[in-house]
Amino acid sequence: MDRFRMIFQYFQSNSESVMNGICGLLALASVKMYTSFDFSCPCLPQYNMAYGLGVMFVPPVILFLCGLILNRQSLVMLEEWRRPQGRRKKDLAVIRYMCSSIVQRAMVAPVVWIVVTLLDGKCLICAFSGSMDPEKFVGFANVSTVQVQQLLAKVPCKDDELVRNNTSRKAVSRYLRCWSQALGWSILLILIIAAFLARWLRPCFNQATLLQARHWSNYIDIEQKIFEETCCEHSRLFAHKCILHFFESMRQEIKLHSCSLPGEGEGPEGEEDLLRGITDQDQVNKLLKMWYYEKPPLDVS
Repeated sequence: MDRFRMIFQYFQSNSESVMNGICGLLALASVKMYTSFDFSCPCLPQYNMAYGLGVMFVPPVILFLCGLILNRQSLVMLEEWRRPQGRRKKDLAVIRYMCSSIVQRAMVAPVVWIVVTLLDGKCLICAFSGSMDPEKFVGFANVSTVQVQQLLAKVPCKDDELVRNNTSRKAVSRYLRCWSQALGWSILLILIIAAFLARWLRPCFNQATLLQARHWSNYIDIEQKIFEETCCEHSRLFAHKCILHFFESMRQEIKLHSCSLPGEGEGPEGEEDLLRGITDQDQVNKLLKMWYYEKPPLDVS
């Protein structure tokens, strides 16, 4: 039990590292989901584009939302943004830093999904085969417009009898696959260059402001954790005292049923001190309301 408690405390004290690990796992999960996904283009002119673009962009939206949900700082950031001003001013730089950090981590898995689909090429072939210009390919020269649209829509379905031995189908498929892979590698290159510039150009800007924003964003997260832990401890002690009072009030009735009660002085020492004088429901509600509306200023002098 102590080992699990130590692991839990480690995760709480290293939330940033844990979130990086979760984002990495989401990215790996996105690759695994795509490789195990059975992509079957409908090969119909009116459905190809919707299906291809849907597979390319709907799962990234889901993965992005999952990244936001799993990131504990998302709720902390929203609470800090929406809380009343009270006695503590709100620093917009800290909120922007938290929002940027949250979005960057949540975008990892969606970007990996999009890049993998582009490198594979199936989604782009399915989505845009019907939009190709048939004049660029010799196999569609003596075919009517309706038949051309049907043939182009069948390009992703290489086993279809209509286009199985059609050389133009292979040409359209190779053409779109090349564009898809070129787009995927371009996005990957742009992201790597952007990450490189962001890392190496950061010292050129005001580091003091960045350090302040990072420090106070970590402080807000840790403060929320400690407040929740303190509330849980107070709740446990408060519940313990309420139960003892209940049994004290029922002492006479319990004695009639020959049940023994613990002595009055057998409770944990210092329990009253840990309750901090907050001994009824109205006081607890007032304290929680004050914490939300009038957070104390950051000054311990």
